[in-house]
Amino acid sequence: MDFNKVIQTNKQNIKNIIRLITKEENEDLEQEVYLKIWKNADKYQEKGTLKSWISMIAKNTSLDYLKSSYHKVFQTSTSEDFVIDSIKDKKVSPEEKFIKLERQKRIVKAINSLKPKFKEVIIMCEINGYTYEECAKNLKCPVGTIKSRIYNAKKELAEILKDLL
Repeated sequence: MDFNKVIQTNKQNIKNIIRLITKEENEDLEQEVYLKIWKNADKYQEKGTLKSWISMIAKNTSLDYLKSSYHKVFQTSTSEDFVIDSIKDKKVSPEEKFIKLERQKRIVKAINSLKPKFKEVIIMCEINGYTYEECAKNLKCPVGTIKSRIYNAKKELAEILKDLL
């Protein structure tokens, strides 16, 4: 199987499938599809067309991405709408609500400014309530790494938000 030819012939089809399923352009998923094609080339049996086999890999990879906790965490946890909707204290004055809302927006902005590896552990552990062990399992790294990343992320957030503390 000429891998370069396979990629050139199916590149647009793979992009289209990923975009159709995930509703976004995602080069990482494309690379994952190419890697799976390359790793499983010896398993391909000519019972169907090569294009349909590759399409199935692209479809399954895209669906796995949508099911992944990584995707869900980053799609829902740091949007400003999520933070705004979670503020439902009716006993405060409009001024206090405004101040609280601005504070929440600053916190979200600070979290979004973190390095991706720090951002993901803060969201998983501090916002979504994952234990360190669950976070380590989902991210496939040691618990000590999770603790270290959370420590460093909190340190950065404290520096960014020092006037709020």
